[in-house]
Amino acid sequence: MSKMIEYGDASDEVRAVYDDIRATRKTEYINNFWKVLAQHPPTLRRTWQMVKEVMTSPGELDPLTRELIYVAVSVTNGCEYCIASHTAAARAKGMTDAMFGELMAIVGAANMTNRLANGFQVEVDEVFKR
Repeated sequence: MSKMIEYGDASDEVRAVYDDIRATRKTEYINNFWKVLAQHPPTLRRTWQMVKEVMTSPGELDPLTRELIYVAVSVTNGCEYCIASHTAAARAKGMTDAMFGELMAIVGAANMTNRLANGFQVEVDEVFKR
């Protein structure tokens, strides 16, 4: 288990990122993920800026859809931490148990058909190519 940097023990550089996380998410809570990344402030800052931009900037995808995609990719990658944190975020944005069930069915189907297509080395149909 990696060392976590708490706010009171953080450098000014790390505190600035923590403060931005708190302000952006409108919470005092700093997730363990960020506390661990704080061991290397440049990685903390860079990762937070990317996640903040992708997950909170205006765009065509609504916040719940963004979280559902994050959960789906996290399930596929087997990241227990991200599954838990983004499932909680999705629930906070309106995901129901039924939606979660449908999402898991889609993830399971996509993973199976992806493996079949790769295993059988299926050639991509011309109509699907741009």
